[in-house]
Order: sequence, then structure tokens, then C-alpha cells
Amino acid sequence: MDVTIKDVARAAGVAPSTVSRVIADNPRISPATKRKVKQAMEEMGYHPNVTARNLASRTTKSLGVVLPFSADKALQNPFFPEVLRGISSIAHEMDYSLVLCTGETDEEMLEAVKRMVYSSQTDGILLLYSQVRDPIQSFLLEQKFPFVVVGRPAENGNQVTHVDNDNIQASKDITKHLIDIGHERVAFIGGFPELVVTLDRLQGYEEALKEAGISVEENYKVHTEFLKSGGRSAVRALMSLTHPPTGLVVADDLMTIGVISTLEEAGIHVPEDLSIVSFNNVYLAQVSRPALTTVDVHIQALGTEAAACLIENVQRREQPPKRIIIPHKIEYRSSAISRPAPSEV
Repeated sequence: MDVTIKDVARAAGVAPSTVSRVIADNPRISPATKRKVKQAMEEMGYHPNVTARNLASRTTKSLGVVLPFSADKALQNPFFPEVLRGISSIAHEMDYSLVLCTGETDEEMLEAVKRMVYSSQTDGILLLYSQVRDPIQSFLLEQKFPFVVVGRPAENGNQVTHVDNDNIQASKDITKHLIDIGHERVAFIGGFPELVVTLDRLQGYEEALKEAGISVEENYKVHTEFLKSGGRSAVRALMSLTHPPTGLVVADDLMTIGVISTLEEAGIHVPEDLSIVSFNNVYLAQVSRPALTTVDVHIQALGTEAAACLIENVQRREQPPKRIIIPHKIEYRSSAISRPAPSEV
């Protein structure tokens, strides 16, 4: 015989209407009551008719997650699985499912997002990137559709809930570390310049140099994609200069792995010949040889905070936009060492 809501209510010692509200994730039901009812549901093997419930409440109990490029490329970078882990933990806790959205171009991604919105596939959308003149952010603002950005919006920042690090300050701090240990010729390898995270980390790098009285050399700045292959191509350009850098700021740990392997092939040793610092503190940063001095941006926390904000926006549409900054921390390891650098460039 099928288990009914009344059976669950009797087992949990609550009214059937309370069980219905727990199933609908009504915010007026206390966490303790929700846990008690969900435990009774689990023990009795009760599974609510999700489709019927969603039709009645006009919700999907799902969140769209937009990656910055095609899934095969995005998931090569440990940042995205880690931020997804944070998102998934909150989604699971709040009984939401996730729908991944990718595309090879801005146009493809925008069309995919439009399908999600117009066909009511999701209750809200998480953008795991921020870029200059983003058509997706503009579309979602026009539609007044709930969304949260992991990153700093380039435009309309006061209208968009976003979760980010202070990437300008983080980059300033990590660049200053190289300067403090004696490096004057410091180069920067960043991601695509359309990405706000690249612009912020480049700005912090430049500010640190200027404050130290070191000129910012244009040929010391290289942009590429946040992949191991991108790091390889970037470092070849830098090390072929007449006066190559002795210190290097790389905007992503995975790119840094490509940089180090390319240097090894060329007989250049890290950190003896070139000190390197990086960002994100993914697992690879800890186990690489040498282990990377890197900025820990607390990736999982970015995901959990973003998901929590989105669910709050979905459940309470009148919420004002929020700006949440996750603190960063430098993990000092063996990829950067003190070394006096020649003053001439």
C-alpha cells in the first residue's frame, strides 16, 4: 500500500498541512520540523510527486548553472568542479537540482539561457564567470529573472547579486610578495582580457609595481586561456625576451602547471631561475613540484554562498542585490624564493 502524506504526518507527529509545507520548502517551517518530517519520509520510503507539486507551485526546484565556455574545456580546470561542489552542497540541502548550461560562443550560451528562462526549466541561474558587456547578464536583468554571478559584474554591479574575492587586492598582495623578496622584473600571465577576473588581477599587479617604483612593461603582460596549454604558449613569449622576468604572476593554478612544464623542457628551473606565484589554490597547487605559492580564494565557499544567495532570491523575489566578498589568503610554498634581480630592464 502506498505511503501518503497523512501517514508521514502521523509518524512525524505533525499535521498533514505541515508535511505539505515541508515538501514545498516553505520558509515558515522551522529547520527542526523540516528535519523531523524529512526523516519520517525517508524511513517510510515516501517520495512526493515532484512534477505535480512543481506544476501547482509554478516552480521547478532546479537551478541553471552557466559555465564560461564548453563543458569539456571548463571542467579541465579544477576551479569549476570545486565551485560546483560548493553549489551542489547547498542545492542538495535545499532539495534543488542543477542544470548545466554551456556553449562554444556567447551567442550559443545566450540562446541556451533563453531556452531555460522561456521554457521555465529553472527557478534561477548562476553565472560562474563575469565578462565585459555580457549579453546574458543584460538579458536576465531585462527579464527580471533571478540570477547570481560568481565574480564582479563589469556593468550594473549595484543591480546584480554577486559573490567574489577582492581580486585587485589579492593580486596586489601576491605581486608585492615577489617584490618584497627581491624581484624587480615581474611579468603577468592572465586569462582572456574580456573576463573581469583577469582585468582585476592585472590591475592589482600593476598597482603593486607602481607603488614599488617599478615601471609596468607592456611586453611583460600576456593573455591566454585558463588552461595548461595557455600557460605553455604564454611562457614561451616571455622567456624569449631580451630581458626575461625573474618573477612571474600567473592568474590561475592550472595555467601555472603548463608554465612550469614548459620551463622544465627549456632547462629553466623553478624557483632557482624563475619564481612563480599563482591563484586559486586548487589541489594541483599543493602536489605540483615545486608546490605553488598561491592565493587561496576559497573556491568552494564561492559556490556555497552563490547558491545560497540564489535560492534566497528565488524564494523571496523582493530581496535587494547583495555583494559578498570571500576573504583570500596567500599560501606560501616553494615556487617563489628570494633573489636579487638586476635593476636594468
